[in-house]
Formats: sequence, C-alpha cells, structure tokens
Amino acid sequence: MSERAGEGRITTGGLIAAHELVTITGERIGIPDAGRLVHLQFRRFAGCPVCNLHMRSIARRHDEIAAAEISEIVVFHSTAEDLLVHAAELPFAVIADPDKRLYVEFGVESAPRALLDPRAWMPLVRGFSHDLWKIIRRRQAAPSLNPEGGSIGLPADFLIAADGHVVACKYGEHGYDQWPVDELLELARTEKSRPRYRENAR
Repeated sequence: MSERAGEGRITTGGLIAAHELVTITGERIGIPDAGRLVHLQFRRFAGCPVCNLHMRSIARRHDEIAAAEISEIVVFHSTAEDLLVHAAELPFAVIADPDKRLYVEFGVESAPRALLDPRAWMPLVRGFSHDLWKIIRRRQAAPSLNPEGGSIGLPADFLIAADGHVVACKYGEHGYDQWPVDELLELARTEKSRPRYRENAR
C-alpha cells in the first residue's frame, strides 16, 4: 500500500506500490522505472481542451524531458478507444483509466472549482479556441459533450524515483494547475543531485 495523508492523498516521501500499466497502444510499462524517474500525471477526459493545451506543452519539449531521464506517463479517465482518437499521436505513454481506479488510489479528486476557479478561465479559452479551429477544419475530433468520468476533474502530478518513493507531488487547485515543464526539469535536477539518487542509479 502507498503511504497517504489524511484525505487519501499521497505525500512526498511516500512509497508507491509497483504497477504494470498498459498504454492505449498496448505497450506495457512499469511504475517505478528502475532506470529513470517517472512523471505520472493525471488529466481529465479525451479531447479536453485544457488538457490538450498542457499536453501540447509537454509534447513540444518531450525531447528535453526524455534527455533528463524522465519517463512521462499521462492518465485520463476515458476509454482507450476514445483516447486513440484524441491522443494517439502524443510522444509519451497514455493510460486509459475509465473506472478511475488509479485516481482513487492516488487520491486525485474532482470538484467544480476545476472550471469555476478564475485562474482556469484563460487556459480554458485558449484551449477551446485552438481546438475549435482544428475541429472546424476537420483536423481534430470534437470531444464528448458528456465525457466519461465527468468534466470537473482536478489535475495531479507525481515524480517517482526508481525505488518507488515519491520525490515530489502536486494536487492541482483548478483545472490548469500543474507543473510546467521547467518546474518538472528542476525537480528532476534536484533529485539527481541527492546521494540517494546516485545510489539507486548504480
């Protein structure tokens, strides 16, 4: 079992049980990863405009993330079939969790503030405007109006070391509250400077 805080949330320093996950393309991946840090992030549903905005920022800099020895894994509460329509071209592992089993295990919540918090409004407008133009030009499928698992999920990020310990974690306060790439890379650099990381990497 994972070490948790009072409301079912995982804390920094907690130990994550080993998982074998299957991506939407059928690849099997393990958490933790014996050779790399794992950035495990939880998003919302397939085609979510706010999620798409963030996924584009991750995809643009995926080479930097991989060069920093970070394995990127993103979980959505949609089916693999829906995600293959919306996320098949992403250059990192995408996991379908329509039953929200991983969300429950990692203490990832849903709340109206995901969209009602004013800090989420501008990213929502940006993401919707970008996706709407692509949908009109038939370069992208429209998301479901009634997505599986709802539309008020909150994001969460976990950086997991090779020994299964949580190096850092963040539970988002609104729908666009997550680590930007620069912060992720800095967290990885900090972890790699610690003696524990060098011992685990041997």
